[in-house]
Order: sequence, then C-alpha cells, then structure tokens
Amino acid sequence: MRLPALLLAATALIASPAVAQSDDETAQGDVSLTIYNGNVALVQDVRQMSFPAGRSRQEFPDVSAQIRAETVSFNAPGTAIIEQNFDYDLLTPRKMMEKAVGQDITIIRINPATGAETRERAHVLSANQGVVLRIGNRIEVLRDDNLPTRVIFDRVPSNLRARPTLSVTVDSNRSGLRPTSISYLTPGLSWSADYVALFDEAKGSIDVQGWITLANNTGTTFHNADVLMVAGDMNTNMPGRRGIPPPPPPRPNAGRPGTEAGTRDRLGDFYLYPLDKRTTVANAQTKQVSFLDTQGARAEKRYEFVVPWRMSMDTPQNAFSVIKFDNSSSGGLGDQLPAGTVRVYLRDAAGQPQFIGESRIDHTPMGSELALRTGQAFDIMVDADVISRDVISSDEWESYRRYRIHQDGVAREVRVDRNLRYYRTTMRYTLTNAKPTPVTVDLLQAGLDSGWRDVRIVEETLPGRQINVDQRLYEVPVPAEGETVLTVTYATPY
Repeated sequence: MRLPALLLAATALIASPAVAQSDDETAQGDVSLTIYNGNVALVQDVRQMSFPAGRSRQEFPDVSAQIRAETVSFNAPGTAIIEQNFDYDLLTPRKMMEKAVGQDITIIRINPATGAETRERAHVLSANQGVVLRIGNRIEVLRDDNLPTRVIFDRVPSNLRARPTLSVTVDSNRSGLRPTSISYLTPGLSWSADYVALFDEAKGSIDVQGWITLANNTGTTFHNADVLMVAGDMNTNMPGRRGIPPPPPPRPNAGRPGTEAGTRDRLGDFYLYPLDKRTTVANAQTKQVSFLDTQGARAEKRYEFVVPWRMSMDTPQNAFSVIKFDNSSSGGLGDQLPAGTVRVYLRDAAGQPQFIGESRIDHTPMGSELALRTGQAFDIMVDADVISRDVISSDEWESYRRYRIHQDGVAREVRVDRNLRYYRTTMRYTLTNAKPTPVTVDLLQAGLDSGWRDVRIVEETLPGRQINVDQRLYEVPVPAEGETVLTVTYATPY
C-alpha cells in the first residue's frame, strides 16, 4: 500500500513534535562490533547512565533495528534486571496514521486556484489499503491526487519511537552514575573479503591486495566503533539461516591445503581481522578497508581441463586459464586468506592493467596452494573419446591387481551385495595448441570411482598422478602450434 504523499510531511506537523536527530547525534557509548561471516554480529555498548535507588525504567536508544532481543545481556554495578523490552515500532508517517485509527486528526486543504486554506476535523476509520475518514456526515478516502493537503496529528503515540530503543526495568541498590553495558546479537552487519591481483607472467609473480568489505543494513548507525572481523563459518540458528551452509562443490585441482600456523590472532578455530582504527559504520553503507598488500609473490600460469566421466565428448572444448600460487611465508603472501572473490588483472602491451577474470576462494589456511580460474583459453582445446569399452572376466580383472590404485596402503575387505561386472575402458585425449609457444595442460580425469573404491590403471602413455580414488591428473605438454595425444586404459568394477 502506498500512503498519500501528503503524509511525508506529517511528522513535522504534530502538535507536540519530537526533536529531530542529526546524523552525528547518538545515545551510544563505547561501541565494539564483532562481525562474523554469515550476516551476524555481536554488538557491545558501554554507556554512562544515572540510576535512582530502587526500581526504574532505563532506555537505550540507537540499538540495532534488527536486534535479537533474546540475546541481550545487561550489566551495571549494583543493579539487577527485572524486565526488558525492545520497542521497534518506529515513528513514520505510515505508523502515525495507523496509530491514529479511532482518533481525530486535522486535515488542511489549500485551494490551488485561490490559495484559500480550509481546516476540517476528521475521524480516522481505517488505514489498511488506504486511509478512510469520517468528516462530519460524510465518509471520505484520503486520496493521493497531488493537491496541497496536510495532516496534523494531536500527539505522538507513546509506543512509537524515533529510534530503535531497548528499555529495561532494573532495581538499583543505590543512586548515581555508573558504566552500564549491553550486548546483543544482530543480523544486518556482514563482511566479506575481496582481492585484487596483478599477475606478471614474464616475472612469474603476482601482487595481491586484500580488502575487507563491510555492509550495514541494521537500520542503525554505529558511531566511532571498535571493529573486529571473524573469519570462519560458524553454526548459528539465526532467522533465515540453517547453521553452517553446505560446502560448495570441490573445485577441480584446487591444490594442497596448507599446514602453516602463522601469527594472526585467533578466536577458537576462527581467525581475527581487526581494523587498526575506530570507524563509524553508517546504516545503508558499504565500507572497504585494506588488510593485505603483498608484492611479488611467486605465481605461474597453467591450463586446466576436467573430463567429468569416461565418455566421449561431442565436440572439443576450451581449456581453462589458471593462475597458480600459494600463500605460504616462503611464497610471499604469508597470511591466512578469508573466503572471497579474487579479481585478476594483467598488463597489456601499453602497460595498462586489464581485467582478465575472477575466481572465488574458500577460507584458506596459510601454506595452501591456490588455482584461480580466470576464463577459457581461446587457443587451447581438449577432446576426449572412448576408443573401446569391453566387459572383462573376473579372472582378467584379477590379473590387473598389480595396477590397482592404493590410497593409503591398507587393504580392506569389501562385501559384495550383487554380482559385479568388470569393464576395461580405453580413453584417447587430444590436446591442441594454436599459440606460438608450448604449454602444459593439467588434464584431470574424474568419475573413476563407481562406489567400489577400486580403480586400476592398466596402461597410460604419460604417467599420471592419482588425486583421489575418483580423479587422476595428467600434466600434458603440448608443443607450439601442435597437438599431443594421450591414451589411458582403465579397469573398473560396476
């Protein structure tokens, strides 16, 4: 429902108007924000407040408009909390009219031809799908017809607030001023990491700048706050969330996870990224702060392609361009990397940085290998064909035992609930290169495991490396303006 435009000025025409708050005014005290991944934050606010002896009602304006009232913690020396309330019905023209149902207001109309002003008292009957008034003996709908019309309300309803307000009833053992702290959880405050990477292929290096992007959609500005970001996926029961989100599907050839501890502060199993200085996080604002600036880390360009199953492809497909580097201390980055998007740039012939693609990374421990796909390579193509697929006997299957892929050197007994058929499949991979320089393509054959955890590589024209029971990697050199053909024979049960 769109209320008449005349209501936009209604709050300025109240008989006892509320005092307007400027952008710099706030009732907040010493504010600390701990912002987690997943749209949740902990707000801690310490204010100096005066208490009378005995029972009193204390108000805390300027809390988050999305405060989770059940998470509020209150503490003040010599006081005990009895009751708390969160008043989130905010003072707006719409709310003023809704609260005026059953009451009288004043309607002021101006004749556009003569400028004459008329005033009428009106009884508000309804403010549901429009405002219905009784004026004298007639019923009238307040129309949005752009005529000069104003509304005057007699008072501000006691349960409407100009700002989100938490109120508590406390019992104090003495009167006087003392520090009073409240803390609570709220959605609407979030952060993410963004990275800008400048790759130099000739030098084999990459410059990486990391940015923390803060977003505030709580309905409240937090003034001069001490801000701390926590990197990691936390289990919560926040409305709209179902705990830790499911992990994304694994990226092909994502690289080895790191094993370096680093020196960054931790909170449990999460990493901390504090802002160096206090800052004001305004409502409906996005703020960016640098947290990483590294020059000349080691990096290389590779090409990558994943064959998802042992099947023939309809047509040759482009390989992916991949930038590979690591975040180890020896590699140059030397820091844990919170999840975010890496945007990669490359200098053109004139020396100007040009955008060449982006890729998302997960929370990455220090010392990890990263592979950033920047896009499809125009000149590098891959084709996969099934040369043959035959059913083989169990005796022949057993004859391939010496080619069995061992994951951890441990033999396991497998109970077979149905008769198995054994297949021998020979794949041919054709890789072409239309560039004037030779390249190496990381060819990953996936879909080797059918649930039996038993794959046997009978023959291959280029040695491969088993990534896991389901994937095998081949580093295939392809000459300039040429092609390379790789053939592999797999034995698998099904």
